[in-house]
Amino acid sequence: MTTSLQIDFVSDVACPWCAVGLGALEQALANVQGDISAELHFQPFELNPHMGPEGQDVGEHLAEKYGSTPEQQAQIRETIRQRGAEVGFTFKPEGRGRIWNTFDAHRLLHWAALQGADKQHALKKELLNAYHGRAENVSDAEVLAHACTSVGLDAAQARAILAGDDYADVVRENEMQWQQAGIRSVPAIVINRQYLISGGQPVAVFEEALRKIAADASGQA
Repeated sequence: MTTSLQIDFVSDVACPWCAVGLGALEQALANVQGDISAELHFQPFELNPHMGPEGQDVGEHLAEKYGSTPEQQAQIRETIRQRGAEVGFTFKPEGRGRIWNTFDAHRLLHWAALQGADKQHALKKELLNAYHGRAENVSDAEVLAHACTSVGLDAAQARAILAGDDYADVVRENEMQWQQAGIRSVPAIVINRQYLISGGQPVAVFEEALRKIAADASGQA
């Protein structure tokens, strides 16, 4: 018998560890296929909600936020690159270049979910690739519209959403809901609204957790 789990993947397009975590979770879900099925929802979280439209140099931003040196940043970037490669995600070697505001990306992800969970999943992956794989400006309307087109979503509708305030209120409400639930860093993977797995964990950690939670859920059924 297959056990079905609900997974809320709370994350930001700007977060490199979210790309690593998603890749690892996807591999873990592939490993448990047949025993466990998952309903995957991507929930909004902004690492830099007050970032202006001009963005900020990533090195400058990380130095201000964490006090890290260029050498430390390069070391962390290499660690993330290696972890990404393990789960099939290719980071641009020289990094993202700039930090951008991601609120509009979250609005489109909410819209994509209304078209189907598979569409939201595909758009999430494409936006992570655009930002971390190609160092594109994911606050730019044309970059976002192109990402929508590439996963089979209507670019004209995406542009219309971006030109107005569609889904702004619901995205803010969802962000607040997860913050009030205690989420302070991402990725945060919440299973059945009960179990939390934090960070870009290895595949084996996700797989073990999925199997344990599914066993607990089957026992309670």
